[in-house]
Amino acid sequence: MVAVRYPRPLQSGGRIEIPAPSMGVPDALHERLHAAITSLTRQGFDPHLRAHATIGGLAPATAQERATDLEVAFVGAGAVLPPWGGKLAIELIEDLNWTAIAEAETWFVGWSDISTLLVPLTILTGMATLHGANLMDEPWELPTQFRRWTDIAGLAEGESFTQRSAPYRRSRPWVDWNDEPLDRESAYETPTRWRSLDGEPVSMRGRLIGGCLETVSFLAGSRFGDVPGFAKRHAPEGLIVYLESSGSDAPSVLRMLWSLRLAGWFRHASGILIGRNSAEGTSDLTQAQAVDRALGDLGIPVIFDFDIGHQPPQMPLVNGALADVQLHDGQGTIVQHLVD
Repeated sequence: MVAVRYPRPLQSGGRIEIPAPSMGVPDALHERLHAAITSLTRQGFDPHLRAHATIGGLAPATAQERATDLEVAFVGAGAVLPPWGGKLAIELIEDLNWTAIAEAETWFVGWSDISTLLVPLTILTGMATLHGANLMDEPWELPTQFRRWTDIAGLAEGESFTQRSAPYRRSRPWVDWNDEPLDRESAYETPTRWRSLDGEPVSMRGRLIGGCLETVSFLAGSRFGDVPGFAKRHAPEGLIVYLESSGSDAPSVLRMLWSLRLAGWFRHASGILIGRNSAEGTSDLTQAQAVDRALGDLGIPVIFDFDIGHQPPQMPLVNGALADVQLHDGQGTIVQHLVD
């Protein structure tokens, strides 16, 4: 077995690089972008906004230009935090020097399309990555049950941290930035709870790996999405695979889960976490039924409506960390151990 490695702890005053390996931020949202940068500065960090991050459109530059900029961002940084996701991070995968990125020992943080890059980095190199935050999320308070990504990135190898299920989620439409409530009491207004597919209490233990279903499912069957290989090299304890959909309907979720199943993603899993999905089911298939049809006969526990996904709040998860997850009567706890 090969040990999982962890980046250097993020220090107070540490430099946080903000590249755009997927999509940059259009002019209309620059006010929110700069509010997010101000939030990091007030926390005592040194954010550096790279040029591509302020360019809107489907992609801010060519794949090669974005790949080069991303690699440069890792050099000497305490963390690399893209502004948000997008659609075309997959264009960078063959151009990136994954070994050099891992040797920087820098936290790579993001979610949505950025998980297209987090997953290969952890799978190919054994370097832990941090799913569950992006720059544009910074102004919002998290539930008291969560830890901020900056706190987690500041932990030393060997430490552990605990998070608990959120009592409320966001369900209302997005509005003008100046009208957005940022405090936790107002930002999340709809009751939420984790639930198991079979309705029974859950206990699972394993190494975390996962991301956005719509993006990581395209990695299945390639070396960049070789989850079975990662399990054999790094996870004798088994895996906890976590997945969230950005809004696909139930039949699409069913198909993507099956593509991962056929690629062996759940072969070494001791449990599966499925995030909230804002999309409705169809008249023939609900979201829960889609998950059940794809995963229900695997004989391992599955938690549904976990606190990841495109309905905030987003719970930070460390790819590669050893995790213990408990669920009883809708109340959940996850303890992540930054151990090799």
